[in-house]
Amino acid sequence: MYAMALASWTSKTLERVELPTPEPRRGQVRVAVKAIGVNPVDWKMRSGGPLRLAARAIRLVRGPRGPVILGVDFAGVVDAVGAGVDLVVGQRVVGGTNFARGQHGSYADTVVVRADQLAPIPDAVSFEVAGALPVAGVTAWMAMTEFRPITAGRRVLVLGASGGVGQFAVQLAKHACQADLVAGVCSAKNLDFVRGLGADAVLDYGAGDPLEQAKAHGPFDVVVDCAGGYRASRCRALLAPGGRHVMVAGDSPGAMLQVIVPPFRSRAILGRPTRARLAAVVAAVAAGQLTVNIAERFALADVEAAHAKSQTGRLIGKLVLVP
Repeated sequence: MYAMALASWTSKTLERVELPTPEPRRGQVRVAVKAIGVNPVDWKMRSGGPLRLAARAIRLVRGPRGPVILGVDFAGVVDAVGAGVDLVVGQRVVGGTNFARGQHGSYADTVVVRADQLAPIPDAVSFEVAGALPVAGVTAWMAMTEFRPITAGRRVLVLGASGGVGQFAVQLAKHACQADLVAGVCSAKNLDFVRGLGADAVLDYGAGDPLEQAKAHGPFDVVVDCAGGYRASRCRALLAPGGRHVMVAGDSPGAMLQVIVPPFRSRAILGRPTRARLAAVVAAVAAGQLTVNIAERFALADVEAAHAKSQTGRLIGKLVLVP
């Protein structure tokens, strides 16, 4: 197998490496990878900060040894299974890798993960679409269903509504969870795009304080901050009784502090792909409740260019790597 990897945590460049093709153990599945989603968490692990420190610490304790293969999202075809697995060779699947389980990342032509990290995908869902779902799609699904479940009659505010997680959150809230009102915040050039996702109210952050603008559409059952930079206390002030403020990939010390201090209405999340969550998100795609916008495709060997594109923060869709 081959992968794009850092030689060590001190390395600056992702380079092609050849590794022995692993055999799955009991409970594990080997997948021939067809598409890999790129997420900001991937390059944040390279650039320092809490995510890099956490990943490095986990790797030192749990492994695997050798080069550092980044990446979480992937979709492909099962090509080998260990004992006690309910998936079969030839099955199309989507999944996410997990450093905490001692696994390599997904920037490779082959991955081995546990069966509970995989969900089947129907033929009608392409590998590229499925491969873009695990982190961003699961994060949005968790925000809509696990902290303050959104149902008919409830209201949602999404900050950063045109981004990777934000556009999924808008669609899932409106089409899958049937929220009464979804308000999305974005730049002026993306207003029509976010409106097309199903947002009932679209707010231009360049036209004035978006949280002040949002007051006219609240109070909200969930405020999802996919953009960062918004004061947690101001977001909580927009909540209805029992409402929750969700910070996506809230990995800064300030964000973490908001989670552990009263009034305990803020959560920091980054989607952890499990079979149940992945299956729910894939079902939303198959039902036409969720559309995945692919911004650009790169060969896996061109992952450095994909990271540079992701770091601009100006994407309107997902970046996908193809081995």
